[in-house]
Amino acid sequence: MPDFVFSEIFPLGPDTTEYRLLSKDGVSEVETPLGTFLKVTPEAITLLTETAMRDIAHLLRTDHLQQLSSILSDPEASANDRFVALDLLKNAAIAAGGVLPMCQDTGTVIITGKRGANVITNSHDEKVISEGIFNAYQKMNLRYSQLAPLSMWEEKNTGTNLPAQIEIYADTKPGHELEYSFMFMAKGGGSANKSLMFQETKALLNPEKLDEFLDEKLRLLGTAACPPYHLAIVIGGPSAEYSLKVAKLASTRSLDTLPVKGTIDGHGFRDLEMEQHVLEMSQKFGIGAQFGGKYFCHDVRVIRLPRHGASLPVSIAVSCAADRQILAKINKDGVFLEQLETEPAQFLPDVIDTHLNDDMTKIDLNQPMKDVLAQLSKIPVKSRVALSGSMIVARDLAHAKINQMLDEGKAMPEYMKNHAVYYAGPAKTPTGMASGSFGPTTAGRMDSYVDRFQKAGGSMIMLAKGNRSSVVTNACKTNGGFYLGSIGGPAALLAQDCITKVEVLDFEELGMEAVWKIEIKDFPAFVVVDDKGNNFFDSVTRSLGKTIPVGPESG
Repeated sequence: MPDFVFSEIFPLGPDTTEYRLLSKDGVSEVETPLGTFLKVTPEAITLLTETAMRDIAHLLRTDHLQQLSSILSDPEASANDRFVALDLLKNAAIAAGGVLPMCQDTGTVIITGKRGANVITNSHDEKVISEGIFNAYQKMNLRYSQLAPLSMWEEKNTGTNLPAQIEIYADTKPGHELEYSFMFMAKGGGSANKSLMFQETKALLNPEKLDEFLDEKLRLLGTAACPPYHLAIVIGGPSAEYSLKVAKLASTRSLDTLPVKGTIDGHGFRDLEMEQHVLEMSQKFGIGAQFGGKYFCHDVRVIRLPRHGASLPVSIAVSCAADRQILAKINKDGVFLEQLETEPAQFLPDVIDTHLNDDMTKIDLNQPMKDVLAQLSKIPVKSRVALSGSMIVARDLAHAKINQMLDEGKAMPEYMKNHAVYYAGPAKTPTGMASGSFGPTTAGRMDSYVDRFQKAGGSMIMLAKGNRSSVVTNACKTNGGFYLGSIGGPAALLAQDCITKVEVLDFEELGMEAVWKIEIKDFPAFVVVDDKGNNFFDSVTRSLGKTIPVGPESG
C-alpha cells in the first residue's frame, strides 16, 4: 500500500508581486483566547474593490507594455504587427490619464478572494465587494454590460454592471491565517467567448496528435479577442469545469510559479518546453497581431493537470490586448494593490516610424455608396485604409430590431443603405469630449444577418474585429459587399483621435446598443473580405486538415 502523501494541485512558489499601500484604515489585529485575529472593515473591502476596478480600466502591467514595445524593434515583426503594437501603446498612454478606459467593453467583473482562517470581516463580503464595483462603474466612464434575464426570452441591462462573478474561498494554508488575498479581473465578451474546452481522449497525448489539435484550434481563435494574446492551454484536469477555470487563471499569469516538472503526487506543472513550442507554432500561422505577421501571442502558458483515466479535458483561454487583472491583499500592515504601470508613454518610441502609414488608402465615406464600393473594389485584401466621414454604429440588438422590421415587410432603413456600419457599442462619454472609448466588437455575432441585409441594400460595408464565417464571404461575393477589420483594443485612441461626433439615430431605448451616427477622421482599418470572395483569414485559419482518432476508453 502507498503511504499517504498530500499535494496541492497548485503548489505555487513565493509571491513576487510588487504591491502599493492603498490604506492602513479598516485593518486591525484582535487578541483573543483562540489566538490573534485580523479584523477587516467592510469599508476597507469596498475601497479596495473600487480602486482595483479603476486601476484595471486604465492601467496595464509593466511587462505587458514591455512586450508591446519589443514588437516595434523586432526585425521579424510585420508592418501590421508594428502598426497594431504602436496603436496599443498610444492607447495605453491615453487610458493612463484616467478619463477614457483602454477598451469600450469594460467587462464582466470576476473576483476571486481567499480568506485566511483568522480573518474576521463581520460583513457579507460579496455584498460589500459588489458595492465597490457599483461605485466604480457609476463614477467612471465605463460601460454597463450585464443583462438581467426577466424571463427566458426577455433581458434588460442592469445599468450597474452588476451582478459580478464573486467567489470567496477559505485559505487554510499554514502562514496565511492573517491574510485576505484577491484577484480582480475585468473580462470582455470577446476574450470570454474565446475560452474553449474540448473533451478529448488519451489518443491526443502524443506529440504529433497534440500538434495537429493545437494547430487547428488555435487558428480558430482568430483575432476576435484582440491579439497579441497571453495564451493559456491546460491539458487535463479533475473535471472539465476546473480545467477551463485554470486556463483562465493561467492566462493572467497567476500560476507562473508552478513547478516545471510533474511527480507521482499529482500536482499541476508548467511545461516550459511546450510553451516555447506553441509560441513558435503561433508565429508561423501568419495571423500576427490581427492582420498578418508574427505576433499572434506575446507568450504562452501550458499547464498539465491530473485527470480521470476516461476523460481528457483540454482548455484554451486568452487574455487580450485589454489585459485587465490586478492582485490585492489585506494583512496587518494595511490594504495593498498590485502596482500597475502609471507611465506607459515611456514605452513609446522616441521617433514614430512614419513608414507604417505608407501603404494606407484614404476612403471618403461621404461619397455615394456606389462610389465607395468602387474604390474598395480596386484595393486588394489585407490593404490598410483610413476612413473619414459619416458611419452608422449598430450591433447585436439593433441588428435583431432591423431583422424584425424585414420580417414584418418593412424596408431596410436608408441609413443602413447609405453608410458603412460599424459593429460597436460606446462606453460613457466623458464631459467635454466628443466620444467615450469606442472600439469594435466581435463581428462573428452578426454573420447570420449579412446576406439578408445586403440583399435588402444594407450592410454593404461592415467594420468590426475578428474573422468571419464563409456565410459572410459568400454574401459579399454575391452582393458586392466588403468587410473591413478594425484594430481590436485601442478604443481610447479611437475616441480621442478618430471620432469627432456621436449622436443617437434610432432605437434610443436600447441604450449602448442603439443605432448611432458617428463622424470619423482617418479611422484605421484593413480590407478583410472583398466583393470577389477573397477573405484574408482563409489563408491563415486553414489548419493541417488532419483528424485525430478518438475512441472510447475504459472507465
